[in-house]
Amino acid sequence: MNIGGTLIAGPARGGLTGELTIPGDKSMSHRAVMLASLASGVTEVRGFLPGDDCLATARMFVDMGVDIEWLDEEKISLRIHGVGLHGLRQPEHVLDAGNSGTCVRLMSGVLAGQSFPSTMTGDASLCKRPMQRVADPVRRMGASVEGRDGGNLLPLTISGGKLKGIHHVSEVASAQVKSCVLLAGLYADSETCVTEPRQSRDHTERMLPLFGQPVNVKDGLTACLEPTGSLYAPEDIVNIPADPSSATFFAVAASLVDGSRVNLSRIGINPRRDGWRRILNAMGADIQPVHASSVGMEPVADLQLLSCNLYGCKVSAADVPDAIDEFPVLFVAAALAEGEFVLQGAEELRVKESDRIAAMADALRSVGADIEEYPDGVRIRGIQRLKGDVDVDAHGDHRIAMAMAVAAQKADGEIRIHNASAIATSFPDFVPLARQIGMNVRWLDA
Repeated sequence: MNIGGTLIAGPARGGLTGELTIPGDKSMSHRAVMLASLASGVTEVRGFLPGDDCLATARMFVDMGVDIEWLDEEKISLRIHGVGLHGLRQPEHVLDAGNSGTCVRLMSGVLAGQSFPSTMTGDASLCKRPMQRVADPVRRMGASVEGRDGGNLLPLTISGGKLKGIHHVSEVASAQVKSCVLLAGLYADSETCVTEPRQSRDHTERMLPLFGQPVNVKDGLTACLEPTGSLYAPEDIVNIPADPSSATFFAVAASLVDGSRVNLSRIGINPRRDGWRRILNAMGADIQPVHASSVGMEPVADLQLLSCNLYGCKVSAADVPDAIDEFPVLFVAAALAEGEFVLQGAEELRVKESDRIAAMADALRSVGADIEEYPDGVRIRGIQRLKGDVDVDAHGDHRIAMAMAVAAQKADGEIRIHNASAIATSFPDFVPLARQIGMNVRWLDA
């Protein structure tokens, strides 16, 4: 996908050092805007991630009549004047999710509860991503979903209003599917439950009670919601922890580059988002959590990282859903580790912003890595150093671009990473923060 933007990265000129404050968690930023908009009253949010993905969610609610005040130029703090569960207005034009799969899948649940029709679209990449997994359960609840390929592809037109509670058994462990159904369940006539084959991230279940809607989690695999009929703005400010997915890029870079010592502040360590750290620990990483506390219902800690020798491992099946977004950069760690790294059961990587298994396999092979691709994972045999003076394609996927920027820190020369401009959708501060600790990375047109 040709979206432009070329990163020039590596090799590192010395050890990476310093302390970083990572931007707010993307998943929680989406959810905070959604729930605050649907609540009665005014909610103040701090630590919001002002990337294109989360801003797309905010724009959707503005388009449906929600007043959002930005409290600083950086758009990190905002005040949301909620309109209540039934206060949204029909948008005058198509709602644009940009590149955000989280936005469109979660909003499918919200829009399923509205009595008016709404149409969502996205960029060329998002219009290729499958949506049947959210279309099917909200149809069972009574909503109408129409779109290309039988409602599997954007644009999607959704309307509902009178929904019934269901028990949805999901074939995949997906927080997006679970959250979509639970958000639709706010508008249902009875209890709505979602059962997953494995636990997925639980930010929706943790955040809904802050707005007065209890969620009952049974055996870790089934989340049930008995709709109260209304949401209310919390009395306290909703603070968003630092994004663990963003932190992983710097954790891997610091582990790989000799002489590194990096501290990361107030990182979310929710167990359903902490798979990346468990996998790196299994590979021998030196990651020390300190000053553990909580932000709202979410656990956080400062993380201290030292360079170390990494070793291959077989990824536990239990860790796969808890690290699904972090695997591109974990593949980089594996490519430069001693021994063999094996991942299975991660077929979900095939349907992200790109086919992340194929994209990372192609990119890493081009810089000399030994990687074997499977339908649901990879086998990687580590080497000591990667080739430089190479061009790679990020395929419009921000995580591929950032992962290869980390890989370049241990290459023999610069790596040119094309189609990398999607970094703005998820982590617009990546390059300045990377440079702050000494990573060798810059935009070609800077």
